[in-house]
Amino acid sequence: MPAVLLYFRLHQPFRLRKYTVFDTDPAYFDAKLNPALLRKAAESAYLPLLRLCASLLQPSLADPRAQPPIPFKVAFSVTGTLVEQLERHAPEVLHLLHTLAQSPHVELLAETYHHSLAALRSPTEFVEQVNLHRDMLKRNFDIVPATFRNTELIYSNDVARLAADLGFPLLLAEGYEPALNHRSAAFAYSAHLPVPHAAAELAPAAPPTLLLRNHQLSEALASHLADPAHPLFPLTPDSFAQHIASIGGPLCNLFLPAEALSTQPTLLDFLAALPAALAHHHCPLLLPKDAPAHATNAGPLDLHTPVSWLSPEISPPLAPWLGNAMQQNAADELYKLESPLKSHPDPHLLADWRKLTTADHLAFMSTHEPPPTTPPTPAPYESPYDAYINFMNILDNLRLRAG
Repeated sequence: MPAVLLYFRLHQPFRLRKYTVFDTDPAYFDAKLNPALLRKAAESAYLPLLRLCASLLQPSLADPRAQPPIPFKVAFSVTGTLVEQLERHAPEVLHLLHTLAQSPHVELLAETYHHSLAALRSPTEFVEQVNLHRDMLKRNFDIVPATFRNTELIYSNDVARLAADLGFPLLLAEGYEPALNHRSAAFAYSAHLPVPHAAAELAPAAPPTLLLRNHQLSEALASHLADPAHPLFPLTPDSFAQHIASIGGPLCNLFLPAEALSTQPTLLDFLAALPAALAHHHCPLLLPKDAPAHATNAGPLDLHTPVSWLSPEISPPLAPWLGNAMQQNAADELYKLESPLKSHPDPHLLADWRKLTTADHLAFMSTHEPPPTTPPTPAPYESPYDAYINFMNILDNLRLRAG
């Protein structure tokens, strides 16, 4: 029977305040909205999810040698922008994460600290942000991550090369069916690596292993538990486990945003009952780092064009962040500031710039209809055009500060 990888992404951006051409104050981030939305996400999603995981892991949290009565394992990725806000406004979430991270049944994953598109725009900045995230995991959780996931699961051969150069043996990606060429996401794959990048640090002897998201079942869990139009409706933990047992491969990778709990009121109870249902159908839970030993490797996956975990719903694949002229121009102007800010003596300018690299700011400018499977990210703008104007006003001010 297939093993199941259950992984949750936790992320919040630093949302921008309303900023006009007449503003000169370098306080770009909304001091009222950000704490309010963080507390809302903490109460509706993060705390319920983490408390449930803690209860499912007992007694192993007190004694790492002990086994939970029903086998349970879970992985999390936590962005640096979220951790900074948790430290200020919801330290109890951070405390729970720290407690869970000490369990051998929990894995924390590496990613870009600022949830950025640096892998697509600046390999140097990508390396620096991943190292910032590694440092944060070591400092807060005493963790050295083995598994990497890129922002929004954006993946291509070039992203694989960058991650491989940083020494990661294991990568997560979307199981995008056109890229699989009639193969299944229920197997592990090998990354196809272009020529090594100049920033290589710890290039591995072999290409990293890829673990691919099961799109249909992940989205059913994240967005369609109560949707009568969904082909798997009605979903119960037992029927869901039956679907997993019949996928025809050694792995079922369930990757979803933790914020889905805010929009799916039945998801928490569903997750509480899922480990027992999986055990009943002989589908063990695994951590990503343990999956390569369990799964057959189906060979290399050659992917020249980037895909994301929204690719099955949106075309072109990167449209949510770079799909229109506003987004392209904003990204171009943003990354033009990288070099002058990195040579500037005031570190606060670079810190502000890095918060602006968060992909959400570009997503707020999207003119594409969001897919129905995507939990909404609250946007502080009336339209994508307002988001663009606001962002560019802030970039103009940052440019003036840089001199």
